[in-house]
Amino acid sequence: MQQLTELFPILFVVAAAIIAVVIAVIVVQAVANARAVRRAGHNPLTLQADLATRLLDSQALSAARSTEERLDALDRMRDERSISDDEYREARARVLSDH
Repeated sequence: MQQLTELFPILFVVAAAIIAVVIAVIVVQAVANARAVRRAGHNPLTLQADLATRLLDSQALSAARSTEERLDALDRMRDERSISDDEYREARARVLSDH
């Protein structure tokens, strides 16, 4: 038991050194990430919020439209003459082949 108490100061210093190294690595990594984000033209303090709002505003999270909805949209565009008959046929074939 006495040997263990004699080793305690050494174990304490080793544990403290390991903790210090881990903290240093975390700080260096955070600084490197912040520099990379700044170099890319973004604010590292608001990066997560910027990405979240951009994702929420995009169509990435919206449910995929059914084949019927996509075909109805094509029919409307053809009826409104916003696409030609050739474009309609190509788009319709693409929608049906994706199904």
